[in-house]
Amino acid sequence: MEYRLLGRTGVKVSPLCLGAMMFGPWGNNDHADAIRIIHRALDAGINFIDTADVYSGGTSEEIVGKAIEGRRDDVFLATKFFMPMNPDDPNQSGGSRRWIIREVENSLRRLNTEYIDLYQVHRPSPDTDVEETLGALTDLVRQGKVRYIGSSSYSGSQIVEAQWAARERNLERFVTEQPPYSILARGIEEDVLPTVQRHGMGTLSYSPLAGGWLSGRWRKDSVSSPTSSARPSARFDMTRFANQRKLDLVEDLAQLAEESGLSLIELAIAFVINHPGITSAIVGPRTMAQLESYLPAASVALTADVLDRIDEIVEPGVTVNPDDNSYGAHELTPRARRRR
Repeated sequence: MEYRLLGRTGVKVSPLCLGAMMFGPWGNNDHADAIRIIHRALDAGINFIDTADVYSGGTSEEIVGKAIEGRRDDVFLATKFFMPMNPDDPNQSGGSRRWIIREVENSLRRLNTEYIDLYQVHRPSPDTDVEETLGALTDLVRQGKVRYIGSSSYSGSQIVEAQWAARERNLERFVTEQPPYSILARGIEEDVLPTVQRHGMGTLSYSPLAGGWLSGRWRKDSVSSPTSSARPSARFDMTRFANQRKLDLVEDLAQLAEESGLSLIELAIAFVINHPGITSAIVGPRTMAQLESYLPAASVALTADVLDRIDEIVEPGVTVNPDDNSYGAHELTPRARRRR
């Protein structure tokens, strides 16, 4: 597996990052099986694991911690904070110094490690000064508890604001951004990706299979339907025209994949990691079979003809269903543009 530079950090990571969201009650609650999946990924050359405190209420971090025991030095370990960890306590979430300083200790304990390679803000907060968040994260870096810091689901303007604040206040800067990106959700090509590239950041994109739409599971002639998913209804509600449109596009993409000698999964993941602005695509298997279907994509190089055909199916910069963008910047939603 060929490794890539993570922005300007000098660190090299695999083009596939193992996402651990499905390890625990949210997905695969067989801890032993989840650990086997993680070991298989590491043995295949993946040296990058991404999780978050909120995944299965911390269970995901605990599983990852057990899996990398004895192999910690071989893993670039990323986790995230921000999402509510206790619905009864409004201060157990967000980007405040109070919460960050407390929650990093919880993640370190669950991960059974002395340091986190990449500590990321899961979402931006309109109610918290970015300098508050960066200041606390800077202290963690100087204490050796965190090596690098990153953001997730930030808009282009929020990325710039954070970079400016770090420079002006002599604080640690975000070295990575983690946005959604797939053939069906190309919104970040308009602004986020150019902004990240301009600031020399690494990009760890999530949902390369568009939440399962590009897995081949849902087709026009398929028995199963996206409406059976437990995911947010706006992204899977088949009464919406945008989601019906996805089924038509999936048929075109599946045909292109077959003509190219690839599975739809391989085409989808390869599309993401073939973009020069993407460092690594986060793949989140629930089963060993799913992981095995993802791995070949790491070595697929798409030709210009295939990329041009994809652009004809879904134009650059277009997200078929805007709800798939998942930006934390709510001011960018169509409704907010008119009423803010």
